Amino acid sequence: MADYAKEVLVETQWVEEHLDDDSIRIVEVDENPALYAEAHIPGSIGFDWKTDLQDQVKRDFLGADDFGELMGSRGISNDHTVVLYGDRNNWFAAYTYWYFKYYGHDQVLLMNGPREKWIAENRPTSTDAPSYDSASFKAAGPDDDIRAKREEVYDKLDTDTRLVDVRSPQEYSGELIAMAGYEQEGAQRAGHIPGAASVPWAQAVNEDGTFKSADELRELYKEKGVLNGNDVIAYCRIGERSAHTWFVLHELLGHDNVKNYDGSWTEWGNLVNVPIEKDV
Repeated sequence: MADYAKEVLVETQWVEEHLDDDSIRIVEVDENPALYAEAHIPGSIGFDWKTDLQDQVKRDFLGADDFGELMGSRGISNDHTVVLYGDRNNWFAAYTYWYFKYYGHDQVLLMNGPREKWIAENRPTSTDAPSYDSASFKAAGPDDDIRAKREEVYDKLDTDTRLVDVRSPQEYSGELIAMAGYEQEGAQRAGHIPGAASVPWAQAVNEDGTFKSADELRELYKEKGVLNGNDVIAYCRIGERSAHTWFVLHELLGHDNVKNYDGSWTEWGNLVNVPIEKDV
């Protein structure tokens, strides 16, 4: 498909053809969790990214045991192929894909196009939440080859590692401290990590939310100096948009040495002894 490095995307038609396939679990993760109750792909499991997938005490995601327990409780086992989708160009679906990979589950796919595309194509929807028998899911890893923490990011400043800031140009420049509408999740300081290239995450998709071709994606990131053979660390505000960029670079383009810094600007912009740059 479009000469991607890995077979990690499935089309909406493929998903519809596999609605009754018990070896597959379809999972919806939306930026707006209320959408799932309004309409979702029949049989799909809905996760609330904030209350289900995040630690409720500290700013981090679930540990391996809690992740495995959550998946098993919703009927997802290690033997299932998980197909992910969501709203807004699949940003939280891509984040959850990265999350599954972090805990060693390789049987995971992303629907090529968000829930909006499914609905626009008049494909079947349901308002009923499925009730699957509980299953056994044991998380492996974690795979720290795909996750960067702040100490590593700091150590990579002024090295050959390419940092890519996937937020809006206004957040990158320092004009905005948080994305419009998300002011409550801003940091103390505005700007970007020194040396980071600005490549807003949604430039990787077409108008309908499907991914651009491999050639188009390669050109986009090469033009910005991101794909020059060096290691790459992507970041955004809370790690979900940068997981989407990680998916593009690591999975679709096959660039092995890519990490998602999920602490992102909400962490970096609140640290005291780290440098920032502004363009305003």
